[in-house]
Amino acid sequence: MNINWFDDDVYKLLVRLSINFVFITLIVRFIYYKITKRKDYLFTYYLIGFIIFFICFSLKKLDIDTGMGLGLFAIFSIIRYRTNQIEIKEMTYLFIVIGLSVVNSLASKQISMIELGIINVFMLVMTYILEYVWLLKHETRKTILFDNIKLIDITREDELKSELEKRTGLSINRVEIGRINYLDDTAQVRIFYYDDEQGLSDYSAPSD
Repeated sequence: MNINWFDDDVYKLLVRLSINFVFITLIVRFIYYKITKRKDYLFTYYLIGFIIFFICFSLKKLDIDTGMGLGLFAIFSIIRYRTNQIEIKEMTYLFIVIGLSVVNSLASKQISMIELGIINVFMLVMTYILEYVWLLKHETRKTILFDNIKLIDITREDELKSELEKRTGLSINRVEIGRINYLDDTAQVRIFYYDDEQGLSDYSAPSD
């Protein structure tokens, strides 16, 4: 049984993976997330970035023609991120399952067992960390039309938050003020709250 357990490409994998991790972290965690606070997309960008990296690294070592390569990636055409049927995180899990399946099924003696193990273990550990350590709380946001314009004042922020919590029944984390219409005394207010702290969940509400 001719199995290649180790070759010099293991070092290439580790170096490239480290570079990929550092730059994805800088862009997604410290630039994108700092502004938007969207943990659901933080989860998605990380895992899609890494699984694509591993797929490309693995396919590069395989002797396949362009047609077969395009055919392999065509399986991802079933994923539609604008669907209302499946949440984006569930779609990401589906992408991971398909991606790892492709990598594992295409593995040959050109890809050592250590390389294959690194790919699978890394995706497992990274998913666990993102799900249970970094992203323990999932912050959700909703935009509502608020009709008490007198509370749209930086000095009355606590009153505004209290009024919104009373009306929505949600434990609000923070509030952002959007467009103000002085003709009908209304304002667009964006509220942020943690799903895990609420007693209900609105799965049908579209994300911004």
